[in-house]
Amino acid sequence: MPKLKTHKATAKRLRLTRRGKVVFHRAGKRHLMSTKSGSKRRAMRRKGVMKPTEAKMYIRVLKRT
Repeated sequence: MPKLKTHKATAKRLRLTRRGKVVFHRAGKRHLMSTKSGSKRRAMRRKGVMKPTEAKMYIRVLKRT
């Protein structure tokens, strides 16, 4: 049976940490930044960590080798 390919669109958006967590970029940082408060802008700078229940599907798609 051939190897399964990694889903490249997902691989470009998400990253797996060494401990197996899924990390992603926060949404809403592309435009209209002047209307958002400074605390909201700073919070969007941080990367998000997906909840394990949501991450289960993405881990399966990313770990294909």
